[in-house]
Amino acid sequence: MRARKTFDGKVSQEKRIKRFEHTLVFLNRAFIVFAVLLIIYLFFIQVLDLKHYRARAKSQRVGVIFSMRGDILDRNGNTLATDKVYSDVYAHKQLYENDPERMEEIAEKLAPVLKMSKGELLQKLKKQGPVITLKKDLDKTTAKKIRSLEMREISLGKKNTREYPQGTLAAHILGYYNFDADIANGVEYTAKDKLEHIINTVKFQKTPDGNIIYDFTTDPVATTTNPKGENITLTIDAAIQHICEKEIAKMVQERDALRGTVLVMNPRNGEILALAVYPTYDPNNYKKASAFQMKNWTLTDVFPPGSTFKTITVASAMDLGKINEHSTVLDTGKIQLGNFVIKNYDYDIHPYPGNISLEYLFEHSSNIGSINVAKMMTPFEFYDMLKKFGFGSKTGIDLPGESSGLLPYWAHWDKGIHTTMSYGYGTSVTAIQMASAVSALANNGVRVTPHIIKYSPEEAEGKIKEVQVIKPETAQAVTRLLVASINHGKSVIKLDKYNIAAKTGTSRKPKENSAGYTPYVYTSAIGYFPANDPQVLVYVMVDSAKKGPSWGNTVAGPVFHEVCVQVARILNLKPDKVEVVKN
Repeated sequence: MRARKTFDGKVSQEKRIKRFEHTLVFLNRAFIVFAVLLIIYLFFIQVLDLKHYRARAKSQRVGVIFSMRGDILDRNGNTLATDKVYSDVYAHKQLYENDPERMEEIAEKLAPVLKMSKGELLQKLKKQGPVITLKKDLDKTTAKKIRSLEMREISLGKKNTREYPQGTLAAHILGYYNFDADIANGVEYTAKDKLEHIINTVKFQKTPDGNIIYDFTTDPVATTTNPKGENITLTIDAAIQHICEKEIAKMVQERDALRGTVLVMNPRNGEILALAVYPTYDPNNYKKASAFQMKNWTLTDVFPPGSTFKTITVASAMDLGKINEHSTVLDTGKIQLGNFVIKNYDYDIHPYPGNISLEYLFEHSSNIGSINVAKMMTPFEFYDMLKKFGFGSKTGIDLPGESSGLLPYWAHWDKGIHTTMSYGYGTSVTAIQMASAVSALANNGVRVTPHIIKYSPEEAEGKIKEVQVIKPETAQAVTRLLVASINHGKSVIKLDKYNIAAKTGTSRKPKENSAGYTPYVYTSAIGYFPANDPQVLVYVMVDSAKKGPSWGNTVAGPVFHEVCVQVARILNLKPDKVEVVKN
């Protein structure tokens, strides 16, 4: 039995030795395979795929030069918005906190540059935290002086600040830009892509602590120059913009009005030469402005246009062949509409004018005459013409926040809407809509998309549209009627040296949250000149004047007249009025 057990033990031990040897062989072979695979892998990395991994390593060291937004210029090259680069200076406490003598040395050298006392700077250097902000918004010269001190404990951080060197000028056009939150308004928003478009981005390699690694491919000039986005040129004329802002501010303040606007436009090409909005704000300190100040309500808010709309009513009926330049319409002075009586504003003086000419209709701003002209058109015909003029639709101006206005669909018109539409109460428009619509009368019936940015011919094809609203002969006939009504009347908007096709308007201001009207009115004036070759369209609107008689002719009219005179002088427009020499 003992021999049998001994034999079995030897067999078992031999099996264990063989299993171990097999395992050892397997592990040996596995190690060899792993080593071969590792060699192949390293061969691919270090020989065959060398460029890829070099590129990856290089990308981890790549930095991009601090870039700036492009400038915004007026049509004459005056800078309206630009970037300024400032620096913040920081101290890295771990590099000096255990060396009081070094801290003293830093304070002594840095204090004069930062224009601080040594004691004040020492107090800041002792503050808690790994990185301490010593001073913000340092100019380029000061930052250069700090770099020349070559103190490794001190670092500088660059940042952009958007500046508006003209202050409040054209604030509602330019808008503002916040670098920290990347939010913008006005042209700063609509032209963002261009202003931030860097054609040649300068890249460089850097060390872990941010220093530039210079090699043969590094351009030392490019790495020290901040690249800029594209500059934007506006259609705005700064001189005209200044005049408009000054005149509307003066009238709003004199009459204790809520707000006001002046828009100056070239009706031939849709370029806006000025867009003054009051009250205004300083885009350099836009955070301190109220929402009311910052709102460009000329694009967003709607109002009944009043008698300026009569130009559209007459032009629509004339283009449809319902009337012609020499037509007369019945003016009874007043009419009954349900429970309401509609009168002419001068009913007490002219209670029953009878059959009146279209020139008389414009000169006396006849409500009843306009109503009878509108009655010649069906609701569909009138609505269709108003849509062609652009009412009920956005103009497409290149500024954010534009409203479509309010134009009821023709199938929903009742007798009241059809009637009041004729003299500017059945619809609600924006200021830019009204200017765009009347510009068609000045441009042989063609309405051009109003715009604030100067576009290249290629860009203009996609952004600026031309719409033939009425026939050229219709536009010319309405222009002649408007000129005659101004020249034969006594309106303050009449010009000495120029024939001007213009119309004033006054409309009651509706209540915001209920039916009915407030005690206040919108006063307006719109027109274009020289009438034989219109170069300029001017629109003025003043909201809720509280002092003095509030009519288009008494509130908006004086602003309109002064702006026209000054614009003609700035643009050196050739007079088209023939002086009558008296014997």
